[in-house]
Amino acid sequence: MRKMTEGNYSIFILAGLTEQPELLLPLFFLFLGIYVVTVVGNLGMITLIGLSSHLHTPMYYFLSNLSFIDLCHSTVITPKMLVNFVTEKNIISYTGCMTQLYFFLIFAIAECHMLAAMAYDRYAAICNPLLYNVTMSYHKCFQLTVGVYILAITGSTIHTGFMLRLLFCNTNVVNHYFCDLFPLLELSCSSIYINELFVLVLSSFNILSPAIAILVSYIFILSNIFQIRSTKGRSKAFSTCSSHMSAVAVFFGSAAFMYLQPSSVSSMDQGKVSSVFYTCIVPMLNPVIYKSISWWHISHLVP
Repeated sequence: MRKMTEGNYSIFILAGLTEQPELLLPLFFLFLGIYVVTVVGNLGMITLIGLSSHLHTPMYYFLSNLSFIDLCHSTVITPKMLVNFVTEKNIISYTGCMTQLYFFLIFAIAECHMLAAMAYDRYAAICNPLLYNVTMSYHKCFQLTVGVYILAITGSTIHTGFMLRLLFCNTNVVNHYFCDLFPLLELSCSSIYINELFVLVLSSFNILSPAIAILVSYIFILSNIFQIRSTKGRSKAFSTCSSHMSAVAVFFGSAAFMYLQPSSVSSMDQGKVSSVFYTCIVPMLNPVIYKSISWWHISHLVP
């Protein structure tokens, strides 16, 4: 690729998930199916919660917000990826690339903190049931939700703002299927030390802090579950926790693999596989997890 010494490229070329042409069509149909299930599942969850007055509780309030985040998170990435499977060159403009990066980071960060808010809600419901209505009042839930989005917008603005200051003049081929932080940093001919520092610091805060909060919440939750005398009730509650923690582990594990190590250590090919989980698979799986949580709720284990 021709190098540029002044200014940025006006377009980037996305390398995509694979360089094997025979896999492009099967992958197109696979991810199209995943995206359809994601949209139908999350839109269905939002609609159901909105129309059912008996579901207007803190737990379902957070679930509807998570469904919205999952829907947006997947929509920022998947449609462009589907187009790239059936076009000769996976082209995206500089403005489009930075816009995709900005909104991807907003919803990725928001998902981390929303999962933590949901874990806190379950902790309050199970460990302090008598104070649940006070602890998780409408105003408290609204404040938590606003806080989630403020953290997400702030983190995304910082990352994108520092990315906009870089010059991209090494090559215009992004070794990924969307515009992500580390693949873009690899293209820069400017110093990326500050960018990498912010990635590690902010990713540690946005990934490790919610993960620790979720872990601590579930430790207290499980300790209370083991005190339930009913074997059937304890089994249902434990099953629900296991399902939710599995989804949390996939999301945080794949995100941590991508962002909590320097770009010089990370393999972009491995990073692509890892990012598929938190950009496509988790948003599709979450509605299934919600059914398990609903089963727990209906079983009268929580208020």
